[in-house]
Amino acid sequence: MNPQLLWLIPILPFAGFLINGTLGRKLPRALVATIALLFTAAPALIVAQLWLYLTSAGAPLSLSLSSVPWIAVSGFHVDFSFAIDHLSLVMLAVVTGVGFLIHIYSVSYMAHEEGYWRFFAYLNLFMFFMLVLVLASSFLLLFVGWEGVGLASYLLIGFYFTKDSAANAGKKAFIVNRIGDFGFLIAMFLLVAHYGTLSFSSIFTQIAASPISGGLFTTIALLLVLGATGKSAQIPLYIWLPDAMEGPTPVSALIHAATMVTAGIYMVARCHVLFDHSPAALTVVAIIGAATALFAATIGLVQHDIKRVLAYSTVSQLGYMFMACGIGAYSAGIFHLMTHAFFKGLLFLAAGSVIHSLSGQQDMRSMGGLWKKIPLTFWTMTAGVFAISGIIPFAGFFSKDEILYQTFISPNPLARLLWLVGLVTAGITSFYMFRLWFKTFFGEPRFDEHETHVHESSLVMTLPLMVLAILSIVGGWVGIPAALGGHNEFAHFLDPVFASAAVPAVEATSHGLELTLAAISLLTAILGIFVAWLFYYRKPGTAAALASKFAPIYSLLHHKYWVDEIYGRLIITPLLAFSRLILGGLVDAGIIQGTGSGLAATTRGGGWLVRRIQSGNIRSYAGWLAAGAAAAIAIVLFGHHGLPH
Repeated sequence: MNPQLLWLIPILPFAGFLINGTLGRKLPRALVATIALLFTAAPALIVAQLWLYLTSAGAPLSLSLSSVPWIAVSGFHVDFSFAIDHLSLVMLAVVTGVGFLIHIYSVSYMAHEEGYWRFFAYLNLFMFFMLVLVLASSFLLLFVGWEGVGLASYLLIGFYFTKDSAANAGKKAFIVNRIGDFGFLIAMFLLVAHYGTLSFSSIFTQIAASPISGGLFTTIALLLVLGATGKSAQIPLYIWLPDAMEGPTPVSALIHAATMVTAGIYMVARCHVLFDHSPAALTVVAIIGAATALFAATIGLVQHDIKRVLAYSTVSQLGYMFMACGIGAYSAGIFHLMTHAFFKGLLFLAAGSVIHSLSGQQDMRSMGGLWKKIPLTFWTMTAGVFAISGIIPFAGFFSKDEILYQTFISPNPLARLLWLVGLVTAGITSFYMFRLWFKTFFGEPRFDEHETHVHESSLVMTLPLMVLAILSIVGGWVGIPAALGGHNEFAHFLDPVFASAAVPAVEATSHGLELTLAAISLLTAILGIFVAWLFYYRKPGTAAALASKFAPIYSLLHHKYWVDEIYGRLIITPLLAFSRLILGGLVDAGIIQGTGSGLAATTRGGGWLVRRIQSGNIRSYAGWLAAGAAAAIAIVLFGHHGLPH
């Protein structure tokens, strides 16, 4: 296998971006779509070839591209190089595979939108930066991809830039992520100061050889966690992701379900050697993850916009992955990352199909009775709903069960509390996802059937739904545990990457305990389904009655705990006041305007003097000439010899 092929994986989408970005305005839409698909399908085929090679007998555990010197300053150097191992191989498969399906879906979904060429150019640009992030062999190159996906996300979220809500959502995502990126930058500075390099292999080798833990490792790890909370939408920096639903639905599926938001999870897993030397940092990761999972799930209970329900679900599921990494179960976290890409990508695309069939309607209160009208969308979305709810044998059951099991047996002193939070979150998730399912597809239609001509989406849109539905069913079977008759091939596949991770071995505990925990998890999910059925199908008025009875709690959840308002009062308003008063008053009016006024006055004075010189009077010119000559003679005489004695 030629390692030079690694270059082609990110370069091909970048080529698609350049072509559509420069020529797309003048090209037919069919050609724009063909270019975007071609330059996305090719990397997926290369990744498939890499997968076959790296999983074959006798293959190396990793591949790296020959280094290209990039930065060299006073002994410090960084190479522009790529590397791939089993962890990055999983990420590449998710990004290119799911990304390609979303590109196909977008061809039809965006067919009548202005800026068709611009949309696909941005989509290819995002793919380029995400692939650079995954393939990077150093912190600095990963940071290039990290910032790049932030830029592409800003462009895609604000695609409908003439809408204030979309433009504001793009700015919000960009600014909030910069807060996390600041932590990432400081962490890199500390790594350079203490290890003299930013190469993953060099740093992790030095850390693995270190007999100490805590201290420096904790500081660096917590700064990296700050970066991850921004990119993966965890408390306290999760607020950008729900607003990002202002972007087109394919953007929600690609960036905010399957790829970009998993970058933080990937980064923590990639840096597991560092985190393993800091139990305190791991505990912080676990607490943030568990808190985010439960917090976002409770908000999702009362949302009415179908995409916002899925948005808070995404935040919650990312919390699950964070919690898994925090208790050292990195393989379980990445397993859920993969299955989540399947079923959440499916759910967003199916939601887009529902919205498309209702001519843009996103409020579930104006839906209902759709299961007969759009059957293909209904059945595929049903697979996604069952998968995320953790119902066996769907993919989400195996990945979520693995996280809960590994959390329960973890040596972390908070393990049982974290497990309980995860279990409660699983029940809430099942409830609000089936709430979405019942309100969208069942009951009497709550829209005007004469004005709204409901229709099934085209094959171009439904084909990706069918593929993702199949993956949402069978995608978790690669991680069936021994207690259920499997061999957990996924965990063994990642063993070479996480060999040093301090996570308890599955074989060290009884299968009986694992089966008991799986049964409890499954029963909790079924309970959530039953309550949703009771509230939104059997007795539809029950939920409204409870909302009225417990109005303060409902208002708290409906207004998302007033977090945006609190941030606005405590952080944004003071910062704006400071910028207007200090920066606007002192810096702008005093320094900048003062300097500008001074320069203007000097220019006016110089202009006045030049005007006096250029009078048009010959005698005046002669006088100025004599004065200049005298000044030149004086400079020559006194400048070289000083004043005469």
